Amino acid sequence: MKLNISYPVTGCQKLIEVDDEKKLRIFYDKRMSAEVEGDELGDEFKGYIFRISGGNDKQGFPMKQGVLSSGRVRLLLKKGHSCYRPRRDGERKRKSVRGCIVGADLSVLNLVIIKKGEGELPGLTDKNIPRRLGPKRASKIRKLFNLTKEDDVRKYVIRRELPAKDGKKTRTKAPKIQRLVTKLTLQRKHCRMNIKKRKASKSRTEAAEYAKLLAKRTKEQREKRASLIAKRRESRARTSSAKPEAPAS
Repeated sequence: MKLNISYPVTGCQKLIEVDDEKKLRIFYDKRMSAEVEGDELGDEFKGYIFRISGGNDKQGFPMKQGVLSSGRVRLLLKKGHSCYRPRRDGERKRKSVRGCIVGADLSVLNLVIIKKGEGELPGLTDKNIPRRLGPKRASKIRKLFNLTKEDDVRKYVIRRELPAKDGKKTRTKAPKIQRLVTKLTLQRKHCRMNIKKRKASKSRTEAAEYAKLLAKRTKEQREKRASLIAKRRESRARTSSAKPEAPAS
């Protein structure tokens, strides 16, 4: 089995092959995100603690977190699920994934060093790979350089040099700062809020006018109906009074 070990502190990654079954027993029947001590892997790993982050079986199917099985299963996956990338909106697909329990059928096991041991691992902990890109979000740039709200974040963006072309100057490239609050964004926000308030006040006045008009119309209808009823009663009273009395026998 191959062990793909990564160390986030230095950004390095190394692939080693372990053929001894006794050394690999410490990983068997462990789940993804479980922590394992690396003392049994060898003296160079003494004091190291690894976290199992995933792996692939011998046919290349990836391990999926939450599938409590040591074999392969077929699941209906959609957008947001791991081990699947939708090609169309709303697409779902049934795919084969490996369970999250480590077994002997794995070809590669991914490990992350969460605690460094006594010795250095060559090519993993003894060298440092700088990050290619800096932070992009305004709050993360402030956190990196310990800035206040008054400082201009745009002056602290980490620029990246592009490879120079023949006979041309070297160019630099900077990311577009996300969630940057400027005077223009505040002005646009105030404009949106004012439009919203105007619409709300307009709808309130229109609703009040409509209620007033409705009350007026209902009052007119009641008065009209009352006058009609009064006219009918008067006509009935006239007809009843105009009828001759029956002669006494």
